[in-house]
Amino acid sequence: MNAVIDRLRRTTDLIIGEDDLRERLESGRPLRIKYGVDCTAPDLHLGHAVNLWMMRQLQDLGHRVVFLLGDLTTRVGDPTGRSETRPVLTPAQIDANAASFLEQVSLVLRTDPDVFEVRRNSEWYDAMPVAELLGLFAQVTQAQLMSRDMFRERVAAGREIAVHELVYPVLQGYDSFAMQSDLTIVGSDQLFNEQLGRHFQQRLGAPPQVVITTTITPGIDGRAKQSKSLNNYIGLTDSPRDKFGKLMSIPDSLVEPYARVYTELPLDTVAALADATGPAARDAKLRLAAAVVTRYHGAGIAKSELDAFRHTFSERSGPDEMPEVVVTGEVATAFDLLRAVRPNDSNSALRRLLQQGAVTINGVRMDDPAAAVELDAGVVLKSGARTWHRITRQ
Repeated sequence: MNAVIDRLRRTTDLIIGEDDLRERLESGRPLRIKYGVDCTAPDLHLGHAVNLWMMRQLQDLGHRVVFLLGDLTTRVGDPTGRSETRPVLTPAQIDANAASFLEQVSLVLRTDPDVFEVRRNSEWYDAMPVAELLGLFAQVTQAQLMSRDMFRERVAAGREIAVHELVYPVLQGYDSFAMQSDLTIVGSDQLFNEQLGRHFQQRLGAPPQVVITTTITPGIDGRAKQSKSLNNYIGLTDSPRDKFGKLMSIPDSLVEPYARVYTELPLDTVAALADATGPAARDAKLRLAAAVVTRYHGAGIAKSELDAFRHTFSERSGPDEMPEVVVTGEVATAFDLLRAVRPNDSNSALRRLLQQGAVTINGVRMDDPAAAVELDAGVVLKSGARTWHRITRQ
């Protein structure tokens, strides 16, 4: 069992109940691993997948992931990381998001019935009498809830906290008892809620679940954690080419933590990558990018992407084929041009690309959004790590 825990520890920050985990693994009984999500619009990235790969390791040993769709708690709204109350989704939106979640987690988790089970917390909450629900609330004090830093910060700032937000952690905590959770693997932002899960299990006569919190790494910009709104993430559904290109764009300082957390490269190899400087640093990123693409798409595709990257960038050539975009006379600045070729990106994301030096026109770096552009025939625009367009004017 030491080998199992050591393998999990590679991407672990904290284990609450490690002795219990060791005992349960040694018992030979398949563990029930809680993986709970609210059914908000999912856009899972490599950071989320750290938890999924740890669960996958345990699935391969015969343990069961219980995928809990928090359809009821989605209607309540998780206050985690929020300074304002979250809008409530409709049942149709919840169902659509749940289907998308299942599709994305299946990129990592096994979904065969022996090791995967899907539950919804409306199963027990829709049938729970009000008196029983009030009994749950009676087991948690106001002081316990207000010990949560996000609530204290909102009170200090004079912002309101709705009652349903205060009870959200209670509901998530009780889920652990209702689904007989042995273990949950979460980000540190969910530690408070899962500690309440242990609280309820102990109060209601069940063994408390083990809680593992996982390592969080910065996004590809080296600053905040991965986020769609910051456009600094690598999505599970990104193409192999996009994954490879984004990884080649990260700061050198992220190579070691990314290799340790997002790959299964031997740890001595990971340590060697961290020490790389100069041209070797680029080779370290190539090794990292190939390892990540291999994990999600296979070694053959990883080799193809490695060869394509070397051809495109090491030989300083553009790709043989690139999409063509026809622009009108209204395009006069670098920002206008970027918006024309990337219409789905936010204005702030486009400005960041320019400010980060990630935009070139015919090989010339453009970092001023207001810079005038001359669009002669055959202009080539590069935006981001691996995005190319050939521009023609209408």
